[in-house]
Amino acid sequence: MTSETLVTYADGAVRGVRTGDLLTWRGIPYAAPPVGALRLRAPQPIEPWTGERDATQFGNAASQHPRGVATGRRGVRVRPAEDCLTLNVLAPAGRVHSPRPVMVFIHGGAFTLGTTALSLYGGESLVRRGDVVYVSVNYRLGALGYLDFREFSDGTTQFDSNLGLRDQVAALEWVQRNIAAFGGDPGNVTIFGESAGGTSVTTLLATPAARGLFSGAIAQSPAPNLVNTADNSARWSRVFLELLGADSESAVAALTGGSPADLGRAGARLGAHTLRDTPGLHPFGPVVDGDVVPIAPLDAFETGAAHPVPLVIGTNDREGALFPKFLDGLPTSPDRIDRMFAATDPDAKSRVTAAYPGYPDEKAAIDLGGDFTFWYPALQIAQAHARFAPTYMYRFDYAPRLLKWTGFDATHAVDLLAVFDQADEPIGRILTTAGGRRGLRTVAASVQRQWTHFARHGEPLPSWPAYDEIDRATMIFDVPQRVEDDPRRERRIAWEGYRGYTSDAPATSRP
Repeated sequence: MTSETLVTYADGAVRGVRTGDLLTWRGIPYAAPPVGALRLRAPQPIEPWTGERDATQFGNAASQHPRGVATGRRGVRVRPAEDCLTLNVLAPAGRVHSPRPVMVFIHGGAFTLGTTALSLYGGESLVRRGDVVYVSVNYRLGALGYLDFREFSDGTTQFDSNLGLRDQVAALEWVQRNIAAFGGDPGNVTIFGESAGGTSVTTLLATPAARGLFSGAIAQSPAPNLVNTADNSARWSRVFLELLGADSESAVAALTGGSPADLGRAGARLGAHTLRDTPGLHPFGPVVDGDVVPIAPLDAFETGAAHPVPLVIGTNDREGALFPKFLDGLPTSPDRIDRMFAATDPDAKSRVTAAYPGYPDEKAAIDLGGDFTFWYPALQIAQAHARFAPTYMYRFDYAPRLLKWTGFDATHAVDLLAVFDQADEPIGRILTTAGGRRGLRTVAASVQRQWTHFARHGEPLPSWPAYDEIDRATMIFDVPQRVEDDPRRERRIAWEGYRGYTSDAPATSRP
């Protein structure tokens, strides 16, 4: 049974729905539509409205390939469009005795795909189990969100950098101003995200404009070392213009007048060129622009310049196993691994590959590529941040039998099944057809208890010790759950000193 629910705040009134024990508002604008003269500009304040605004439907997804906007919800469709700066709020319907903790989710998708309308990101179980207010955020993607075109600004047209990241900051500012009207506590906001969302979290921790906008952070499978250098991003923007059929003289006209479809096609070609020439290096993502992101996030963590809030960070057991089959581009084969080390640190190759028994066989190469992209950079963040703020490291190991049989194991994004308690949802039922549903329920309950306890108290449950550089205590989410000290020590030692694509490696060959 559903009924309407109306909330009034600074911008106006929004009409959502009450369904059972949950209150839902969808498609709430947090910034002005970045269209027309606002394309490729920093987000601007939303214009307040009079009357009631319908907040029962999801807003547009960011401009992207149509395959990225499948929602998995029966009868729910969203379209990709530039007018995409909206968020969703989900809250318990029960009486508010005191403001509830707020959890703000940033979706993944390689900074090129994704939408908050995906059924996986619903958040209902988190809200019920943790008595929290859940917010999910859309932000600009691809060339419209993450290429740096500042050098093509002229006397009449200005381009800004790090637009998708700026969008996330604008959404967090909206939360600070308005979430109290929805029962949330603006003084207790936890940001969390997976993959590109996890990288967004670690980057926001190093973004001065985000200081004070959140009190805790959870980074799931981030790739923090792939935040791009200014020189690489500038080179990519020039190659992008060539692919668009433009040059420096026609850049403004091409960038302001080109259709989203044309920009998307050029971006796809740029991504393919870059991943071919520098495996694991992606042209779309935050950039160290000297402004929004003053220094590389890892440097910010190591010097104590990152925001000193409690942090949960971790990765999955076999991050790389997903990519050769579905999302090719990481250094998960000997040929790509050779090119990756040649472009970054040739002297490290023999030392690192020796830490993967059986290399160059397929499994060892895949695990090396996953560790390069996700595990080792996350560990670097954890050990650096632990010197300045409470830090908690985890590894997600649980995989239903079907994922083990098919060789995926606990690969990239499998943790989302637990974070959003999907054991009895369609995707969970499919992945547990060969067994493992009870185990997934158990792990989901454990992860959700830890996540929501962290959101409420700024620390996980007492069963999870803080990370430090002596014991390196790491929570292993599996059946049974356990804590291990310094897991995969040999691999960690082999990677020590390796910095990846943090220097200005050649961004891409000519198209």
